[in-house]
Amino acid sequence: MPNTTSLRYVDLSHTIEHGMVTYKGFPGPVICDFMSREASKKFYAEGTSFQIGKIEMIANTGTYVDSPFHRFENGKDISEMPVEKFADLSAVVVRVNNMTGRAVDRDAFLKTDVRGKAVLVHTGWARHWRTEQYLEGHTFLTEAAAVHLKEQGAVFVGIDSMNIDDTSGGTRPVHTVLLGAEIPVAEHLCDLERLPLSGFIFSAVPAKVKGFGTFPVRAFAKL
Repeated sequence: MPNTTSLRYVDLSHTIEHGMVTYKGFPGPVICDFMSREASKKFYAEGTSFQIGKIEMIANTGTYVDSPFHRFENGKDISEMPVEKFADLSAVVVRVNNMTGRAVDRDAFLKTDVRGKAVLVHTGWARHWRTEQYLEGHTFLTEAAAVHLKEQGAVFVGIDSMNIDDTSGGTRPVHTVLLGAEIPVAEHLCDLERLPLSGFIFSAVPAKVKGFGTFPVRAFAKL
């Protein structure tokens, strides 16, 4: 039997809160009671109550993953992706948090064996979460970096930044390359500084929603 007492879990997700902004111009989630604990009391015996919550949000809220359908009309949606694409992935961290400039090019990944790995890019941008600065001038990957990760056999790519692509223009080459190869993408990760460079397991599993290309996750590492 494995020694589970030696395991440590690191939560890599932002908390979804009422009204928070993930992208400028997109609505924040509305979180409220569908049935309050007080209202539920009339349905149950004395001393028994329940709360049933309600949330209204866009798919791109908090920490989430993208499936091919997010970018491609005929790509697999979240419900069609096998769970092994999101769970129990051998992972590595690539640290670029001290770089100058915003673009993370292929050179950042040349010394890391990414084959069969979830590749988590630690930019340090998560420190700006829930501030105006988070929404402008974020760090991103180049198309060449995405091509390299695909060609070298990465199975998942995540970043602790606002977007894995440069959003200053209308193209999204990193999404195109990775999702076109059915490599899921996670954005808005956090706390990657708490991870080693390798030797851990990563999971970021979304709800199984039909017709969605993106959905929030509870991303975490198992050390």
